[in-house]
Amino acid sequence: MKRLVLAMQLMTRLPLPALNVDEHDFAAAIRWLPATGMAVGLIVAGGAGLGMRIDPWVGALSGLVAWVAVTGALHLDGLGDIADAAGAAHGDRTRLSAVLADPHIGSFGAVAIGLQLLAKLVLLRSWLESFPLWMLAVVAMVARIGPLFWTRWLPPLHEGLASRFRAGWRPEPCVLWSMLALVACLREPALLAAIPLIPLWGLWLRSRIGGISGDGHGAGIELLESALLLAMVSAR
Repeated sequence: MKRLVLAMQLMTRLPLPALNVDEHDFAAAIRWLPATGMAVGLIVAGGAGLGMRIDPWVGALSGLVAWVAVTGALHLDGLGDIADAAGAAHGDRTRLSAVLADPHIGSFGAVAIGLQLLAKLVLLRSWLESFPLWMLAVVAMVARIGPLFWTRWLPPLHEGLASRFRAGWRPEPCVLWSMLALVACLREPALLAAIPLIPLWGLWLRSRIGGISGDGHGAGIELLESALLLAMVSAR
C-alpha cells in the first residue's frame, strides 16, 4: 500500500500523507503506475459528469481541466520537453541533453502542448456521447501500462526518474496489468490499439531521443491517452 501511495504522489497532485520511503520503495512504485491511471480517470470522469449537466462541450472542458489539474500538467510538461528536444536538437546528442535539461518551453513544445490539449478536448466531446464515464478510468490505466514496458526495453537516457524506476521493474506487474487491460478489451476492443502503440512510441524514442526518461514516459502517456480516445471514437 505504501508504494501505491508513493506512485500516486509521483504521478498526481492528490493531497496524500507524507511517507517514510527508501530508494527501493521509490523504484518499486513503477509497478503501481496503472493504478494511478484509474484514480486519474475517475476524477476526470467526475469533472466531465458535472459539466455534462450543463452541456456536452462544458463536460469535455470540465473533464480536460480535471485531467490537467489532477496530474499537475506533469505529462504535458514531458510532452513539451520531448517536442523541443526532437525539434531543436537535429540529432545532436549534446544539444538534445541541453534542451531536455532546460526548464523553459520552446516553440516546438508550446505547439505540441497546445495541439494535445485541443485534441483531448475535441476527442472527449465525441467520446462522452458514446461511452460510460467510468471507462475513462480504463483509458488512463491502459495508457500507464506503457511505462512498464518502456522502462524494461529502453536504455535510460540519463540519471533520473526513469533510471530509478528500472531497478524496481518486475515482469509480474507487467503481466497482471496487461491481463487486466485485455479483459477491458472484451468490453471495448478498440483499446487493443495500445498493443502496437506502446512499442511504436518506444521505437520512436530510441531512434530520435536515444532512450527513456521521465519526459519520455510523460509524453508517451499523454499521446496514448489521446490515441486511445481516438481509437474508441473511430470504432463507434
